[in-house]
Amino acid sequence: MKLDEYTSGRVPKSDLSAADLQRLRTLKSVGVAEKQDHYRLTARTVTGILELSRIRLVLRPKFPIAGSRLIDWLSYANGQNSTIDEELRNWPLGRDGYAGLVPSALLYQCRLLLRRGLRRDYVRRQRVDTTLRGRLNVEAQATRCFGAVGQLHIKTFEYEDGGWENLVCGAALTAAAGHVTCPRLKHQLTSTAQDFPRPRRLPDVLPLLARAQYSTLNAHYQPAHAWARMVLGGGGPDDLLNPYGYGAHGLLLKLDDLWESVVQRMAADAAATVGGQWARDTNEHIRTYGRHGNRTPPFLPDALLSFAPPGAQSTSYLPVDAKYKNYAKKDVSREDRHQLLTYIAGYTDPANPLALVVHPAPQGPSSHQLEFRGPRGLVGRILVLGLDTRTDPKTASEPLRKAIVDFVTPVAAI
Repeated sequence: MKLDEYTSGRVPKSDLSAADLQRLRTLKSVGVAEKQDHYRLTARTVTGILELSRIRLVLRPKFPIAGSRLIDWLSYANGQNSTIDEELRNWPLGRDGYAGLVPSALLYQCRLLLRRGLRRDYVRRQRVDTTLRGRLNVEAQATRCFGAVGQLHIKTFEYEDGGWENLVCGAALTAAAGHVTCPRLKHQLTSTAQDFPRPRRLPDVLPLLARAQYSTLNAHYQPAHAWARMVLGGGGPDDLLNPYGYGAHGLLLKLDDLWESVVQRMAADAAATVGGQWARDTNEHIRTYGRHGNRTPPFLPDALLSFAPPGAQSTSYLPVDAKYKNYAKKDVSREDRHQLLTYIAGYTDPANPLALVVHPAPQGPSSHQLEFRGPRGLVGRILVLGLDTRTDPKTASEPLRKAIVDFVTPVAAI
């Protein structure tokens, strides 16, 4: 069954088991309403593949991103900078949809590790030898030797590629090869897995991932381990933005959260090039007072940028809000306009009352400006930017970078 975001469909009651209903209601990814002779399923903000007991539920995004680009955007949202290699990264969507991209992404990252050379480290080993190299395992020698004087049970450390980083990759490649349907991809996963050490039991690596620590020596393993967590854990609604979840048996992507993460990084990176930063100080945030209780939650855009040029007497703020909506073809909603005008009133300088709305534009980049005027003159301006999702994030972010530079230029000139 296929559903687009925010659309509904009918499913006969015989197609959904009690376990399926419990799973859907637990995940809260799909709304379930019971009717007289059927269930009505309503897709929400989560997209991807969900394998149920009798049906395969395909939740399609309203802004499809090409398979060859989706991993770019996911990597960018997670703070990773991928090296473009189109020969290794041949990722058609195929019948498995976005779920089929995870084994392909894992294969790509593991091949990069092989090309760089696997990390070697001292690994604890227990073995039997005729020469004492390391420490004698006294307990094993006493209980297992059985009078064989020439056999020594030894505890030693071997300098090899059997460290936990490589074990995780080997286990994930083996597990992925057992689930994919494409014969070519299955062969590639299997052959690549032969180049990595593997544990005796695949689930043994999950505790290693849970305790994972990274330094400059093994930081290059993080992208491969991010995909390994998804393969070994089974996927889940938040796995791509929170890779420690082990929820559903399938792959579900929360694309609105992905878009928010992408825009936040783009805005912060662009601001840094002109001396700005992401304003994270809670004293700089709009707060609501007078509520019942003592809570005063902040009223924040997705990214609040602050600029304090040398010699300036005050700090200038630029609110940037990510909207997972098609504002290239329809007007900005009344609710979003009110929200952005509140940000303008609370954060921006009356001399330059500007806020940015950034949305995906799969047909190509777009830009238009809304201007609000009242009896006292200019109230505020909202620049609506559409970023091209057909290209890589760095290229797509250029309109946002230019808008931020244009905002700072008059400030720097004062």
